[in-house]
Amino acid sequence: MSIHHALLPSRALIALGGEDWRSFLQGLITQDVETLAAGEARFAALLTPQGKLMYDLFVVGQAEGCWLEVEAEHREALIQRLKMYRLRAKAEIAADETPVSALWGGPAPAQDEWVTDPRLPGLGFRSYGASLPATDDEEDYDAHRLELGVPGPADWGFEQTYPIEANFDLLGGIDFKKGCFIGQETTSRMKRRGQIKTRMLPINFDGEGPAFGSEILAGTLRAGEVLSGMDGRAMASLRLDRISGELTADGWEVRVERPDWMAADQPPPLS
Repeated sequence: MSIHHALLPSRALIALGGEDWRSFLQGLITQDVETLAAGEARFAALLTPQGKLMYDLFVVGQAEGCWLEVEAEHREALIQRLKMYRLRAKAEIAADETPVSALWGGPAPAQDEWVTDPRLPGLGFRSYGASLPATDDEEDYDAHRLELGVPGPADWGFEQTYPIEANFDLLGGIDFKKGCFIGQETTSRMKRRGQIKTRMLPINFDGEGPAFGSEILAGTLRAGEVLSGMDGRAMASLRLDRISGELTADGWEVRVERPDWMAADQPPPLS
């Protein structure tokens, strides 16, 4: 099995420190950080008060403070938002230019510091400033992630999607036992009621396939929307009550796949 290592220029870091950093962050994001250990990464999100996704995060424990791995294009906006929330908390917030990379297809090399990707074992490891030469690029990593059926930022957009619809609950991105966080009421209510109507799932098709945003139809009924992807495969936002029959998108026949990592009852079995 070959090891793949790719730099991820679409990702960037924010350094968070100061004596109040844990309590400050704990009240904001979907993940518990009170028990975060140095060298450990946890997947999380910062939501709107209405419970929709703004920013996905990896929170990476350091000896003092943590790194927040975020989308590079949104880093400055997130820094400004964190400073707005800071108020009197003794927390230091600054951009960090350490490069982000991912490794998959084998064990982490001993000569570099790597953290396990907390979403799925198959996604491998994340590294910050690794000295290992790159063997692949970010497009290769995205293809690997898509092959595992894991959605990414291009799929959930900005303030458009509830985290459960993007499978954050199944990928370890929400701690339902922690205290309050922004958007918790809506998120907890969706989970508690168990009435999740829409989720992101991979779809397969022959050839180039339908474009991003194409409507997916179950007969004449809307079943969902095509999201990011490549030839033969894409992510899709799908109504779970309309995916058991034949589906088309922009004239293409599409086939829904349920990844092995999804719980047996989420979503319903496909025919």
